[in-house]
Amino acid sequence: MNVSIDRIEEGIAVLIGMDDATVRMTVPVSALPPGSSEGDIITLSLERDGIATDAARKRVIDLQEKLKKRR
Repeated sequence: MNVSIDRIEEGIAVLIGMDDATVRMTVPVSALPPGSSEGDIITLSLERDGIATDAARKRVIDLQEKLKKRR
């Protein structure tokens, strides 16, 4: 998805979708590619992290088991 950096205010960048201007989001400037500035077009990509998801689920299950043993 391509977005335009609409503006940067107090360390926050406001991004607007190029194909759909109703798509708007804010991100910390530190999350932008180096050298990015207002008016630049950047490409966003989202990926599911299966390994991190599985690890988080395991932590929750382990915590639930510990809590059940306390009863």
